[in-house]
Amino acid sequence: MTLDRDTFFIDGAWAAPTSSGTIEVISPHTEEVVATVPEGTVADIDAAVAAARRAFDEGPWPRLTPQERIDVVQVFSGLYAGKLAEMADVITAEMGSPTSFSNLAQSPAPWMQIEAFLGIARSYPWEEVRDGVMGMPVMVRREPVGVVAAIPPWNVPQFTIMSKVVPALLAGCTVVVKPAPETPLDGYLMAELLHEAGVPAGVVNIVAGGREVGEHLVAHRGVDKVAFTGSTAAGRKIAAVCGEQLKRVSLELGGKSAAIVLDDADLTQAVEGLKFTALMNSGQACVAQTRILASRANYANVVDALAEAVGGMQVGDPMDPATEIGPMVAQRQQERVEKYIALGQEEGARLVVGGNGMPDGLDRGWYVRPTVFADVDNGMRIAQEEIFGPVLSVIPYDDVDDAVRIANDSDYGLAGTVWTGDQAAGLDVARRVRTGTYGVNTYTMDFSAPFGGFKASGLGREFGPEGLGQYTELKSIYLEAPTG
Repeated sequence: MTLDRDTFFIDGAWAAPTSSGTIEVISPHTEEVVATVPEGTVADIDAAVAAARRAFDEGPWPRLTPQERIDVVQVFSGLYAGKLAEMADVITAEMGSPTSFSNLAQSPAPWMQIEAFLGIARSYPWEEVRDGVMGMPVMVRREPVGVVAAIPPWNVPQFTIMSKVVPALLAGCTVVVKPAPETPLDGYLMAELLHEAGVPAGVVNIVAGGREVGEHLVAHRGVDKVAFTGSTAAGRKIAAVCGEQLKRVSLELGGKSAAIVLDDADLTQAVEGLKFTALMNSGQACVAQTRILASRANYANVVDALAEAVGGMQVGDPMDPATEIGPMVAQRQQERVEKYIALGQEEGARLVVGGNGMPDGLDRGWYVRPTVFADVDNGMRIAQEEIFGPVLSVIPYDDVDDAVRIANDSDYGLAGTVWTGDQAAGLDVARRVRTGTYGVNTYTMDFSAPFGGFKASGLGREFGPEGLGQYTELKSIYLEAPTG
């Protein structure tokens, strides 16, 4: 299949860009160009917002019944299900996600989101009448928030697009999606499926571009809500703009999550689980639990087990089904991770496995060695700052209270796990750690439940009824009391 594109998707059609600028999509494995797409400009964003604005203010989509919108999204879901393998391949090609992860999460999970939101929408209280305390009935309506700017990151592009586009569509909103310049290709495939499903013109518009066009979209007066997934630094800037305009905003931001290994845990099970929860998508995941907390009594055993497991992971071609760790998305990301590995050594952490330099057998690609540090103090930068790569810090604790304290000693609060042979004890830990999602002997995302973070990990929630509610405004209509 050819991956090159020369248009955007605006107002229900493939629209020519306003400039000749292009984005080169480069394979992180080969360092070669795999496709070119147009680079969006401010004028392209203006055209996309204008189309979304017309579709919301004048078009049919917000005025359909919830069931009519559900029916269209259900068609989209069926079409999407038929493209899972192709979508996974596209994402692996553009950002280097190991194909094993792409076929597990990069495309199936977005489709699961669609189905979950459809189920939620069918029973959602779009309009309900309450018995008012003033003696009059009150109708409470949930109406679409308006034009939504959806800005996903590059690490799980479809996953994060779908968490915004699907609830927005079901609520009756219209959307402008600005994919990351590293991963614009999957958005084109999604646009084709939305168009085929019968989503009206202007309801979803897609313009890829860099930071400048993203900032323009966020500040655009034609946008009613911004839904962003990305770095905490960018999230703060977006929140400031939205606050000045009193524009609705939801932010899913960074993390530096902790996994607590209690002494009664099955260490084999825990380490096998941590290979996924800490190193999924080559460590390029906001929920990655890269702080591993082990008791001083069991510390050496945990370090040794992690070192053996991480040191044995297969690193290489992301299209190889056996690959567990692929490349970083870009050279700048490779360099960033390498700087943190060097910093960890400078801070006095003990390098147990990994370190800088290309992994064995590789002479090209933006790879780093999966790395485990021991003797890490939680105050070190490698334990406090989001690295976004396959670098783990093993931190000792004295007792369970100390482990909870260390887990909470972070600017972030997005995810976490506890590994234990006593589920009740694990649940007690889970209740005490200040983070938006948590797992006991496992970590996953259930799309019926809210996902999001405490503290610097964001504002608002995705998934579940709570995620759908992020795209609605509440209206109360006071009704005349019945007579007789």
